[in-house]
Amino acid sequence: MEKTTTIKITLKRSKSGSTKRQQETLKGLGLTKVNKTVVLKDTPAVKGMINKVSHLVSVEGSR
Repeated sequence: MEKTTTIKITLKRSKSGSTKRQQETLKGLGLTKVNKTVVLKDTPAVKGMINKVSHLVSVEGSR
């Protein structure tokens, strides 16, 4: 049985003032409001998106 690792991502800072590309990345992650938290699978694509907006989000690893 394979365990899927997940990442808990929380939007900590407002997306206003950020670039259009960063705003679209947040939308792709499902983060629409400050303090909203989403749980996503730990994939290279998600990690790349987090790197683009790392200054706006908080990340916790979980299983």
